[in-house]
Amino acid sequence: MNIGNKIRELRKQRGITQEQLATSIGISFQAVSKWENNIALPDISLAPILASYFGVTMDELFDFNLQEIEQEVERIADEAYKYRQSDPEQSRRILESGLRKYPENDILLNNLLYVIDYSGNPDEAIGIATKLIEKATDHGIKYDALRFLAYSYKAKGDMHSAKRAIEQIPEIYFTRLTEIAYVLNGSAKYEAAEKQKWVSFENLIQMMWHLAECFEEKGEYASAIGETEKALELIAIIGDSSTDTNYFYENYVNFFESQIARMTEKMQEAR
Repeated sequence: MNIGNKIRELRKQRGITQEQLATSIGISFQAVSKWENNIALPDISLAPILASYFGVTMDELFDFNLQEIEQEVERIADEAYKYRQSDPEQSRRILESGLRKYPENDILLNNLLYVIDYSGNPDEAIGIATKLIEKATDHGIKYDALRFLAYSYKAKGDMHSAKRAIEQIPEIYFTRLTEIAYVLNGSAKYEAAEKQKWVSFENLIQMMWHLAECFEEKGEYASAIGETEKALELIAIIGDSSTDTNYFYENYVNFFESQIARMTEKMQEAR
């Protein structure tokens, strides 16, 4: 028995309409209709709500299909990730296709934030981020949404709302990856340390660029150029253009080199 049929059966047992079910769990009745007609599947985050509402276990509700849904969502997200940097529009098409099958899925919506042009269309990003902040049960997704909410408000020039969003993110000096690297051994330790290395590295060179921006704002062009040149030196040491991180390597190198040229020209004009 598929999920849609199970929901229809449970709803009829309780003698309620699609509209009543939708109102009770806070979604549109069109979504319920799509489930029951096997056009779309419920978001994973709705599983405990539906199970509680009908008084059944999640296994009973999803007839053991929950794990299959999670695996399919992960596959879609992984496929979209391949194009995130090289072809954001293709990545977006993959995610939107997934969302037609799994409406309102937190993981797919979270991935969608990464390929939306929040600078050019901040309201779209604000809508998705706000939705995730309100309903996501995963703290990582919620905090990620707050980041994009802040970026989008900044793009609109609403610095008060951007600051308010950022202030909701807790200050944490360790991650799950760092703790896995400290605690576990073998392949789990290696994979966590390798992934965290790249996360930390990218954060480091981004902060160096932000420092360069601060120097430039004060008219200290030599310091701004020096900080950017240090970031390029680090990329040359740690970056590896022969791996699947080459987009990361090339994009930052091109960006920093262009910024050095721009700031050098401004420094010469200021003399």
